[in-house]
Amino acid sequence: MNLVYGVNDRPPIARTLVFALQQLLAILAATIAVPMIIGNGMSTSAALFGAGVGTLVYQLFTKFKSPVFLGSSFAFLGSMGAAFAGAASIAAGYLGLIVGAILAGLVYVVLAIVVKYAGVKWISKLMPPVVIGPTVAIIGLSLAGNAIGDLTKGSVLDLLQKPVCSPYVALICGLVTLGVTIACSVYGKKMMKMIPFIIGIVAGYAVATVFTVIGTVAEVDALKVINFGLFKNMQWLPDFAFVTAFKGFGDFKWTTLAAVAVAYIPVAFVVFAEHIADHKNLSSIIGSDLLEEPGLNRTLLGDGVGSMAGAFFGGCPNTTYGESVGCVAISGNASVVTITVTALMAIAASFLAPFVTFLATIPSCVMGGVCVALYGFIAVSGLKMVQKVDLGDNRNLFVVSVILIAGVGGMTLSFGKVTITSVACALILGILTNLLVSVGKGKTEEAAEEEAEATTEEE
Repeated sequence: MNLVYGVNDRPPIARTLVFALQQLLAILAATIAVPMIIGNGMSTSAALFGAGVGTLVYQLFTKFKSPVFLGSSFAFLGSMGAAFAGAASIAAGYLGLIVGAILAGLVYVVLAIVVKYAGVKWISKLMPPVVIGPTVAIIGLSLAGNAIGDLTKGSVLDLLQKPVCSPYVALICGLVTLGVTIACSVYGKKMMKMIPFIIGIVAGYAVATVFTVIGTVAEVDALKVINFGLFKNMQWLPDFAFVTAFKGFGDFKWTTLAAVAVAYIPVAFVVFAEHIADHKNLSSIIGSDLLEEPGLNRTLLGDGVGSMAGAFFGGCPNTTYGESVGCVAISGNASVVTITVTALMAIAASFLAPFVTFLATIPSCVMGGVCVALYGFIAVSGLKMVQKVDLGDNRNLFVVSVILIAGVGGMTLSFGKVTITSVACALILGILTNLLVSVGKGKTEEAAEEEAEATTEEE
């Protein structure tokens, strides 16, 4: 695709700050959602700080050549829950989070060493475009339910933690956000075209504010979309995970270590598959194969060590974010400088309670409107990879079909506390299908070439 700013370009300072804010808004909801789901006093601002540090670590390992932000990984939700479930105390649970992230990160380090000496050609053979294309599409499609579900939710909750606003009111706010985002991206000029998410979120937030004010004055809960009550209990300083974890050394046992290892290590191998898919997708957007330069070994090291750093501060292992990749695709800005500034902005924002709280008040419906576009772009990026694949060949048709149906159908496999995600299942099944239909393919192609040569000689 045509990029306005390439990987090595440096946009003007003012633009960079605006672009960085857009990236921050794109990754925010998912990044702070993980600690909110896990509970146990986990700090959302600490998770944001950890994501910023993890991204900087990733950039260092990848030599500032891969424009993507690292945020809290949903793949490790079950693992994080297991760390607390088997702990003798909350503090020991936090220590389990950090130990688990270190073990998962070490898996990446080992895989990086293997790739360093074995190369990446085997990956290209194992995951050609016919496999990786539909898998990338599944990454976006598997998130579609989250985006559509958020479209009808506000942020003011009742005693049962359910939104009090009418789903139709929330839907209006979400559709306004989506409509303005689309209009800015398609019809906008210059800067407006490059920051459609910021303008869309501001528009959606403004409409939600009007509804909320009217609902508050008229005492109509169905109109209350935004939870402004969050400003009453602002967290001024992040509660770093390592501070609490150090208090749990006395309660941490070897049996707990074994449980944490079983919960984290297998998931790291699952996320490895998604890591490749994300970087293949990003490569197609920026027009440069990241698996070759800076190299898959470096992206793995950056992801693994960045994940350790993120968990040390925020408790959450990090991973490359599809939302960030989608933001690069839609805005046409692949500048690594922007990603670096986003990381620094996330770190700084974690100490600015009013700013973090303001971001937290952005209702689900507004973020849902943005995510419809973000996740859709991820899906379309994958489908673009399939364009060059000959779907008239039944071998390719079967591979693509199997991956799409397995992914869209939500195929998952659970082994105790370890769950193989739908994306990983679809990828694994696609690889196996491709190997099955490719048996004898090389010999057939060689025979066709020999026959063509013979025909040429006779002529």
